[in-house]
Formats: sequence, structure tokens, C-alpha cells
Amino acid sequence: MKKTLFTLATALCMMACGTESAETTAENADATAAAQQGAGEIAYVQVEAVLAQCDLYKNEGTALQEKTEKAQKSWAQRERNLQAEAAQLQEKYQKGLITTADAQAQQQSIEKRVAAYQSSAQKEAQTLDEENYVFTNRAQDLLQRAVQEINADKKYKLIVNASALIDADTTLNITPAVLAKVNELYAADRKAAKK
Repeated sequence: MKKTLFTLATALCMMACGTESAETTAENADATAAAQQGAGEIAYVQVEAVLAQCDLYKNEGTALQEKTEKAQKSWAQRERNLQAEAAQLQEKYQKGLITTADAQAQQQSIEKRVAAYQSSAQKEAQTLDEENYVFTNRAQDLLQRAVQEINADKKYKLIVNASALIDADTTLNITPAVLAKVNELYAADRKAAKK
């Protein structure tokens, strides 16, 4: 009798533990499903990576960057040349190798060239600024359109720029999809522009 009661008590205990375990497993499965569903509602994009790796940057951005750097080097060289010319004029005058009238005439000539250079450099800088502005707007437009197309089904309730993230699960990263879509849209835009 004692054996039967002990066996019955053990069986009841195991059934109770087993039921609790099954309930806990079911609750954990529900929580996991809810977390996965919630995870699908949030995504992040590494915007800088998309912009740096996209075909738009490779085809047009690099050329624009090189053009800007070339212009800046040219401006710096012109400034050094004009400063060197002014220094030579000052040295000649101080040594008494030219008259005051000649020094003033040459100084005025240098000042006119400086003014012309500054005006030219300013116009060139404005043109480059405008080109950079247009390029940036085109890149942002492609990025925005790509994200909108990827989220056309409203799968994500929130898509954030990864630069604001401190920590995130890599499964939330949609950067490769956005990059592919940006390149696809860029190719379509180029094809349409050629027609």
C-alpha cells in the first residue's frame, strides 16, 4: 500500500511538473513568436554605407569629389603664386631695384589679379556647391524611394538610420536590400534619362 501511494504521489508530481513544463513551453513559444513578430516591425539601415557603396556614388560622386579636390588645389596654388609675386615686388622695392611709381603700378596690377582670382574662385565654388547639393539630393531621393519601395507592404512600422543605434540585432539590418534597391532605381533613372 505504501508503495502504491508513493508511486501514485510520484506520478501526480510528475504529471503536475510535466503540465507546468508544457505550459511554460507554450508561454515561451508565444513570447518568442511575439518577439519575432515585433522584430519584423523594426529595421535599420546603414545609410552612410549605402551612399558610399551605391552605383550613383561610384559613377558620379567620385568624379565630383575629384573635381572639388582639383579645384581646391588649383585655388591654393593660385593664392601661393600671387602671394609669392607680391613678396617679390616688396623685396625689389625695399632693395631699391624699382621706383615707387613702378612698385605702385605693379601692386595695383597684382591687386586686380587677386580680385579677378577671388571672383573666379567664388563663382567656381558656388558651382561646385550647387553640384554637390544636387548630388546629395539625388542620393537622398534614391535612398528614400528605395526604403519606400521595400516597405510598400508596410511590413515595417519603424526604419531607422543605423548611425543612431547603440546596439541592435543584425537580423534587423536591411542595408543590403536598400543598397540593391538604390542601385536598381539609379539604373532605371539612367535608362530613362538616355531616352
